Formats: sequence, C-alpha cells, structure tokens
Amino acid sequence: MLLFALAAVLPVRAQVPRDETYPRIHDPSTVVEENGATWCLSTGNGVLLLKREQDGRWKREAPLFKDYPAWHKTEVPENKGHLWAPDIIRVNDKWFIYYSVSSFGSNHSAIGLLTGKTLDPASKDYGWKDEGVVIRSRRPDRFNAIDPAVILDDGKLWMSYGSFWEGIFLIELDPETGLRKNHDAPLRLAMYPEIEAPFIHKNDGWYYLFVNWGKCCRGVDSTYEIRVGRSRKITGPYLDKDGTDMKDGGGSPFLATQGRHIGPGHASIFRERGKEWLVHHYYDRERRGRSDLRMLPLKWQEGWPAVE
Repeated sequence: MLLFALAAVLPVRAQVPRDETYPRIHDPSTVVEENGATWCLSTGNGVLLLKREQDGRWKREAPLFKDYPAWHKTEVPENKGHLWAPDIIRVNDKWFIYYSVSSFGSNHSAIGLLTGKTLDPASKDYGWKDEGVVIRSRRPDRFNAIDPAVILDDGKLWMSYGSFWEGIFLIELDPETGLRKNHDAPLRLAMYPEIEAPFIHKNDGWYYLFVNWGKCCRGVDSTYEIRVGRSRKITGPYLDKDGTDMKDGGGSPFLATQGRHIGPGHASIFRERGKEWLVHHYYDRERRGRSDLRMLPLKWQEGWPAVE
C-alpha cells in the first residue's frame, strides 16, 4: 500500500544521496522499458516517475501532474495530493497509468487513470491525459479502491486492487479505453484481516496472486510480508500450497523480513534479458527505516515462485 516513498537499488546496492533527486520509493509499480530506458512509478506527491541510472539508482523525473484533476477533491476531499500505489501497462500505442486517491485508514477512495504516449519527459510527445475515475469506494462498500495492479491476458485487461476491508478484488477493464468494462459486482479473490497490494502474474499456464499481509508505513516496525497463491483461471480460485483458498485466509509465505530488509511488500515481476526479478519495497534497518526498492532474482520451483 501507501504512504512513504523510496530510493532504489538493484541487487548490487549503491549509496543513495539524501536529496530528492533520488527519493524514497514506496509502492513501486511494475517496472517497464521504453526505448532502452527502464522506468518505475512510486507513491508520492503527484505520483513519482523514476528512471533507472546505470549504477542502479532510480532518479526522479518530471511529475505526472502539473495540476490535479478537479475530481480528486470532489471524490476524495480528504486527499492532499499524495497519491498512492501506481501501476503501469502499455496497451497498443499508449501507456495506461493507474493510481490511488485516498487518505490513511479510510475506504473513501478512488482509482484514477492517466494515458500518454511516452514516459520520457524530454520527448515532444510527453504529457498525460486525465481519463477520470476507474472505480471508487465509499464507507458502506465491502472494499477499498486503492492499490491497482493491471495485467493484459489474451487480449483482456484486468485490474486487481484492494486493501483491508473485505480483501482483494478483480474487475475487467476495456483495453481500448483503460476504463471499467462493465459494472458487474467486483469479484473477490482473497481475504485476510490485514491484506493489500495485489499483483497477478502468469507463468506456465498458472496465474499467481501475490498479496501483502500485515502493516506497512511504520519503518522498522512494519510487519509487511508477501504471500502467494495460484489458479488455472485469472478469476480464481487462488489456492496456496496447502490447498487453502485465499478467499478463506490462505496464502503461502513467499518473502518476509530478512536482516536489514524489513517488511517487504508491493511485489511485481520484471523480465530483463531473459531473467525475471522480483521487484518490491522494504524498510532499511540500517538507515532508520528508510523505504527503498530491491530487485531479487526470481526462479520457479515445482510450479511456485522463489527468490534466490
């Protein structure tokens, strides 16, 4: 989920300056490539756009928003411009960027959409169009409309999302517009008392649902851990290694606190030069809980993901 922001590393870590050229990174999006450059988005004021440098650091680029859309205040008056947990996907000739408008501890939330032609602020084609609200939640709703994660599968575009309340949900999107395809009831995929930050990845005919259990945003006191289940259908059911449905509290342990790396969360998978990496944030015990981004080599063992 949410709140801070981070500065990033590859498996070999660089010293990160204090200035906001290399900001904290929290809730990293799916990592993507465009014209030989590698990009990522992060929670922050106006959503942070980050470009990976040769030494592995992530440098802050131009903000996505010059002015916030009026609907932010109409839909979520409590929000102060700090936008959470973005995700990104390229469909045909456009980038779709999804992001969360909310406030801490509330499900009075909305997921918005931006579209644009390029991620490079130096390009004459750079710029983002507000496409409005994809889905909203209000206090009577069973879900919280934050933490979007998108996947294009056999021509169909899907978005998983959710935080606490009654868990993780799935809706289908229109790949032409990026907006919600219909207004059928969202499909619940997973439930746990403290759950959020879903991500769906397809591998060898299986769909894998990664989620966070625990609490984020508490520095070294964060309790985040990543859990996983799998299904033959994107709509579920997602079962863990013991066969427990994730809707019933299932979820196999995947990655938890290790040494200095506290509370790993907000997983995604990046493929580069034939190798897959698990992308996630964590809180650095050796830097007073500073949130940071880490990429770990990912492998598949007996039909399940594992980090090296």
